[in-house]
Amino acid sequence: MAKRFALIGLSLLTGLATTLNANAQGLNGQTSVITTAVPFLRISPDARSGAMGDVGIAIAPDANAQYWNVAKIPFCDKKYGISATYTPWLKDLVPDIFLAYIAGYAKFGEDDNQAISVSMRYFSLGDINFTNDIGDATGTGKPREYSFDAGYSYRLSPYLSVGATLRYIHSAIATGASFTNQNADYKPGNAYSADAGIFYTRTKEVYDFRKNTFSMGAVLSNLGSKISYTSTHSDFIPINLGIGAAFTKQVDEYNKFTIAMDLNKLVVPSPQIGTNSSGVQYQYYPDKGVVSGVLGSFSDAPGGFSGTLRQIDISTGFEYWYQNQIAFRAGYFYEDKFNGDRQYITCGLGARYNIFNLNFSYLVPSGSGITRNPLSNTLRFSLMFEFDKLPKKQEGDTPATPGE
Repeated sequence: MAKRFALIGLSLLTGLATTLNANAQGLNGQTSVITTAVPFLRISPDARSGAMGDVGIAIAPDANAQYWNVAKIPFCDKKYGISATYTPWLKDLVPDIFLAYIAGYAKFGEDDNQAISVSMRYFSLGDINFTNDIGDATGTGKPREYSFDAGYSYRLSPYLSVGATLRYIHSAIATGASFTNQNADYKPGNAYSADAGIFYTRTKEVYDFRKNTFSMGAVLSNLGSKISYTSTHSDFIPINLGIGAAFTKQVDEYNKFTIAMDLNKLVVPSPQIGTNSSGVQYQYYPDKGVVSGVLGSFSDAPGGFSGTLRQIDISTGFEYWYQNQIAFRAGYFYEDKFNGDRQYITCGLGARYNIFNLNFSYLVPSGSGITRNPLSNTLRFSLMFEFDKLPKKQEGDTPATPGE
């Protein structure tokens, strides 16, 4: 059984195959599930957004904005922040697969209008046994994937900011094993990518403590090179285009709530339908460069424009804060049935005390078989610290003012 899980996991997580066979019913329908290499780059890494249906592009910024939209960071309430998240993966099946994430930022410049940020994501697939196509053992391995990125963001005005991130990606899915397929030796893959984001937010004071805040943002993430595990084939990484909006209402001194929505689309080639010499249809991914693949992704979906719309994932989320100390969250994620059929409800809690934040999220079990979400019945948590000062200043020390 472990060997079977290993083979299934490698197939799902790397997208190494050049073609995907499908039955006539699926091909004649409009099923168009896009797969890429290193999909761990699209796993929501923090419990706050995870509890809100994976919404994150335009909600109030914190240390995890590095993943969702780096342009938000100059609008963080505090000058410094650091966050760490642990996410069990496939907990219902195996105990040793997990995603770990750590991120941090520091603001600087006039009125703290600039920020630098870093993050690291580490995905462990546990210890598995490799087999060949006839079931013979070929060794054991410790598949691991990770990414490291650094970002810079700048607030252009009291309402608008932009940001960019550079990222290095390493994927070693067959390390420690002589894993071969069709006489091709697999090797660790490496890739480089970048994110670019924009964020707009504006607050309208009503009276007393009452105010309304509207925010919106857009981000192009993981735009970069393909990744290769063999000398003969390379795969797209999950390049994604997302837009989001959020509305926060401060009801009174103690209560406020946020509603938000994100729309996300993978901007990589869609699987196409071909016919072999025997008249049998099959699915394949066209061999395109990064630029042509991204630009063509808006028009290459089976079914034309309606097929492209079905490739858009929708995330909706709700957050309620009481006295900025206790938060209740819920969300819903929707993916079209022809594009993967992931549909699930999330919920979670948050607590804040001084510089300390602790967030929990839970994904309600949904789906079955291949549509069952790997996070079903899983509790994940994030620990975050946000503060304004690093070392404590000695009495008598005063910051210099501009021009001194």
